[in-house]
Amino acid sequence: MAPGALAMLLLLLLPPLPGLPSRTAGCPSSCRCYSATVECGALRLRAIPPGIPPGTQTLFLQDNSIARLESGALAPLAALRRLYLHNNSLGALESGSFSAQPRLLELALNGNRLRGLRGSAFSGLSQLRVLYLAGNQLARLLDFTFLHLPRLQELHLQENSIELLEDQALAGLSSLALLDLSRNQLGTISHQALQPLASLQVLRLTENPWRCDCALHWLGTWIKEAGQRLLSSRDKKIVCAEPPRLALHSLLEVSGSSLICIPPSVHVEPLEITANLGEDLRVACQASGYPQPLVTWRKVSQPRERSEQAQAHPEGRVPGLGGHGAPDMGSGMLFLTNITLAHAGKYECEASNAGGTARVPFQLLVNLSQQQRLPAAPSPPSAGPVSHEPLYEAGSMAFRALGLATQTAIAAGIALLALTALLLAAMICRKRRKRKKAAGPPGEGVLFVNDYSDGPCTFAQLEELRDEQGHEMFVIDRSKPLFTEGPATEALADRAPSEGAASSPAQGLLFPPPVAFEIHC
Repeated sequence: MAPGALAMLLLLLLPPLPGLPSRTAGCPSSCRCYSATVECGALRLRAIPPGIPPGTQTLFLQDNSIARLESGALAPLAALRRLYLHNNSLGALESGSFSAQPRLLELALNGNRLRGLRGSAFSGLSQLRVLYLAGNQLARLLDFTFLHLPRLQELHLQENSIELLEDQALAGLSSLALLDLSRNQLGTISHQALQPLASLQVLRLTENPWRCDCALHWLGTWIKEAGQRLLSSRDKKIVCAEPPRLALHSLLEVSGSSLICIPPSVHVEPLEITANLGEDLRVACQASGYPQPLVTWRKVSQPRERSEQAQAHPEGRVPGLGGHGAPDMGSGMLFLTNITLAHAGKYECEASNAGGTARVPFQLLVNLSQQQRLPAAPSPPSAGPVSHEPLYEAGSMAFRALGLATQTAIAAGIALLALTALLLAAMICRKRRKRKKAAGPPGEGVLFVNDYSDGPCTFAQLEELRDEQGHEMFVIDRSKPLFTEGPATEALADRAPSEGAASSPAQGLLFPPPVAFEIHC
C-alpha cells in the first residue's frame, strides 16, 4: 500500500483532535462543531441556524444579528449546559424562551437591546448558575423577575439604565452570591430588595447617581455594621449625587441627621367637575416634596363593588395599563377619553415618597345628555343694538367657574330673554288670528248669480260643493225645478233689456231670469 494512502486511512480512523473541526455531517453550514460544542459566532446570523446536533452541550452564537428567539428554535437542544448569545440584537425575551433547557448552567445575554424582563422568560431554568445581563437597556426590574432561578449564584446587571428596583424584584434568589448593579441609574434602593439574598457575598453598587435622603439611611448603617464583608474598598465609595448640598460626598461620611425627606403635599383644582357624555377630561394633580413624590390616580370603589382603579394614564405616556393606576413623577395627569356614565364617581390622587403619603379626593359628575345650549331667541326688529356676548350654559364648567353674583345675573338675563321670546310669539299669533277674521278680497263671501239653469230655485234645491280654493258653494240642482214655464215667464223673457231685472216693488212680483245661485262663504 502506498504511504500516502496509508496516512489518509489513519487520519480517517483517528478521532478529531481538540481544536480541529469535526467532519460530521450534522454540523450547521459555516459553523464549527466539536465533540459536544457548536461554534457559530460572528457569522452575521439573523436566527438560530437549523441542524444543530441534539446532543450539543455548549453553543456559541455571539457577535451575530439575532433579534428574536423564534418559538421552538431551542426545543431540540435539551442537553444544553452553556448558551452564549452575547452581542446580538435581542430586544425582548418571550415567555418560556428557555423552557426546553432544564440543564442549562450558564446563559450570556449581555450586550443586547433588552428593555425589559418578564419573570416567565426564565421559567424552566431551575439549574442555572450564572446569568449575564450587562450592557443592555434595562430601566426597571419588576417584582418576581428572577423567581424561577432558585440556584442562581451570579447575576450581572451592570452597565444598564436601571433606575428602579422594586422591593420583590430579587425574590427567590436565596442562593445568589454575587450581585453587580454598578454603572446604572439607581437613585435609591430599599432594604426589602436585598432581604431575599441570604447567601450574598459580593455586592457592587458604585457609579450610580445616589440620592442621599432618609430612604438611604439604612444603607449607610448597614454598610458600617454588617455590609463591610460584601464590599471591596472600591465598592464602599458610594457617592451622593443629590441633594446639591451633599453632592460628591461619600454616603459613609454623611451623618444620619443630614439624610432627610420632605413629606409630600398634593393639590388638585377643582375638586369636582361635571362633564358631558363623549367629552375628554384632563385633571392635573400637583405634588411636591423631597424626594419627588410618586403620583398615582385611583378610582375609589363604591360600596359592594370590587375595587378597581381608574383607566387613566399620565399625559405623554402609553395608554391602556390594564386597569392599574397610572403613576407619574411630580405632576400626575388623569386623562379620560370619551366619557361615559361608568366614569362618574370618586377618584383619589395619591402622592408618596420616603417621607410619607398624601391623598386628595376628586369627584367626577357626568351629565345624562350631551352638552346642549339654549336656542337663541328671535330678536325683535329694530329693537336697538343686540349684545353679542356669549351665553353660558348653566351646567357647563365655564358657568360654574364664575362667581355667585355673576351666575345670578346670567340666569336672570336668560330668563328675561325667554320671557321676551314668549311675548313675541303671543303677539305674532294674535296678529295672525286678526288677519284671518278680517274681510277678504273683493268678491269674497258675496252671492254670485250665474245662468246655470232654466228657472228660479230655492235653497232646498242647492247642493253643497267646494271650488279649487276650498270655498263652499251651492249650485242649483237642475233635476228639481220648482217653477214651470208660463205666460209670466214668457212675458218676462220678451221684455226689453233696457228694463233690467231690478223692477221696483210697485210693479209687483217679478221673477228674475232663470239663474243658478253660487254662494261663496
